[in-house]
Amino acid sequence: MIGKDINKAIALLEAGELVAIPTETVYGLAGNALDTTAVTKIFVAKNRPHFDPLIVHVPSLQRAEQVVRSIPEKALILSNLFWPGPLTILLNKKQIIPDLVTAGLDTVGIRCPRHPLTLELLQKINFPLAAPSANPFGYVSPTRPEHVSEQLGDKISYILDGGPCPVGIESTIVGFEEDQTIVYRLGGLSLENIEDAIGSVSVQGHSLANPKAPGQLNSHYAPRKRLVLGTFPQLFKTYGQVQVGTLSFRTLFQEVEKRNQIVLSPSGNLEEAARNLFSGLRELDKMEVSVILAEEVPDIGIGKAINDRLRRAAAQA
Repeated sequence: MIGKDINKAIALLEAGELVAIPTETVYGLAGNALDTTAVTKIFVAKNRPHFDPLIVHVPSLQRAEQVVRSIPEKALILSNLFWPGPLTILLNKKQIIPDLVTAGLDTVGIRCPRHPLTLELLQKINFPLAAPSANPFGYVSPTRPEHVSEQLGDKISYILDGGPCPVGIESTIVGFEEDQTIVYRLGGLSLENIEDAIGSVSVQGHSLANPKAPGQLNSHYAPRKRLVLGTFPQLFKTYGQVQVGTLSFRTLFQEVEKRNQIVLSPSGNLEEAARNLFSGLRELDKMEVSVILAEEVPDIGIGKAINDRLRRAAAQA
């Protein structure tokens, strides 16, 4: 059921049930992060492997301090600047966070989402929420309540309707190893913004198994149909004999029927492209096409995160 009743969502979460919640990035599948039974329901509903850790959502830095051992100086700077917002920070967890949430790791990803409905919900409950994206594991993340309903509607007690997600790409995940700041996942907060705040960072590559943070697997965020990444002139030469769909940054092509084309941002705006990425992939997945052709966007700002998602959507599981 989709609705806007925050009190109903709270009652279900307090009873150990799952609720899909809106954030500025994507919709999350939320359960009580301190309740292993509720957390287990998340893994079962998503068919998510237990070695892939979950992000824990809190309404404030003060509430984060209740579940982590310490917050390094650079983490404090980032949280003060970018929370609420599309930033997850890996911190050493207290025992109160079950090992199931963190896949046995000593660190937990903590985030304060920038969505008024979910912030209100988090402020009204006395526990944090574990909430990966509300979709079957490995598939395109949901950015509208109806996306959640299509994929997991029969496995979730309630979908809290917060409208379309304004960012549309998952949070950036940052961690710290000694004096080095590491970005484990590119996302809705750009590398440029992070480096302006705390200096240079390194970006860790993807992982085949046992990731240190959520969303690190090589093959992820993928539609059911095959997605091929390249340059469109070459892609059209290679796939000219089959029915194709295209996902482009700002261009329509004469070589393809208009109804089989998704343009992420006709004006060339990367934020708009990010907002439309996952819904565009979902639309193409429903079309009568054999393959989806796509080209990378300019690799600056949030464009780096868009290209990261496209590469992993094109990776073979």
